[in-house]
Amino acid sequence: MIASRCGLDCSNCDYKEPNNCKGCIETDGHPFYGECPVAVCCQSRGYVFCGQCPELPCKMLYDYSCDPVHGDNPPGSRIEQCKRWAANDK
Repeated sequence: MIASRCGLDCSNCDYKEPNNCKGCIETDGHPFYGECPVAVCCQSRGYVFCGQCPELPCKMLYDYSCDPVHGDNPPGSRIEQCKRWAANDK
């Protein structure tokens, strides 16, 4: 099941419940904190998730996923999730 545009597992996100976040898919790229540039890019290209894009991983997604403060733990895990979703999407 595709949970986000970028590969984030929203069900395990610490911000989902306290911020009543509906995620980027349901909010058209505007989760609780405002516009998400990764989601907007994905949507503007007509993709459901970044794993459908031939540029995966692009610099924007890489920077987003591997940011030392707000990125994934482990770094790059959402990129790997996009790859898994893409493999199952074929």
